[in-house]
Amino acid sequence: MKAFILSLLLCAGASLAQQPAGQQFKGGVFDPPRPAPAFALPASSGAPVRLADYRGKVVVLEFGFSHCPAVCPVSLASLAAAKQQLGARGKDVQVLFITVDPARDTPERLRSYLAQFDPGFVGITGSDAQIGQLLKDYGISAAKHPVKGSNDYSMSHSSYLYFIDRQGRQRAMMPFGRPAADIAHDLAILLGPDQ
Repeated sequence: MKAFILSLLLCAGASLAQQPAGQQFKGGVFDPPRPAPAFALPASSGAPVRLADYRGKVVVLEFGFSHCPAVCPVSLASLAAAKQQLGARGKDVQVLFITVDPARDTPERLRSYLAQFDPGFVGITGSDAQIGQLLKDYGISAAKHPVKGSNDYSMSHSSYLYFIDRQGRQRAMMPFGRPAADIAHDLAILLGPDQ
């Protein structure tokens, strides 16, 4: 995993130098862009969702879980703010929140959780095996940790936003903690010029 992140950051540095002036991504760049790993899984919308269903939109993937105390809510709030900053262009952005905790994150739970941030955000869940494969495909690590003194547990996981262009290609990724303005900046590049 560390080698993957290091190589990604090195590629990002080289790629940023090649971007046209004024069009540099704030996050790391996939150079060359690569097809985003496909999936077809249950969603908070109540129906199965395929990544390909959003072709023609810019998609942001966030991996997390609804019981997350700090990181996931901050990321989701930043994504909602970034979408608002884009104004009318935000309608061409789709946020997909993929759970790392499918045992607790049912479609119904994800729907009510995500509605607190933006009713248009879609949650993705599935079986342990399905989610495990998706985490592997995107290079996300996740682990369950017991909560001391209870039968409950929490999750630790890597936290990146993956930006997928209108053609279904991975174009950029951004680590946790970047401001909404940086997210909106990179989304605006992928959305292209105002129509």
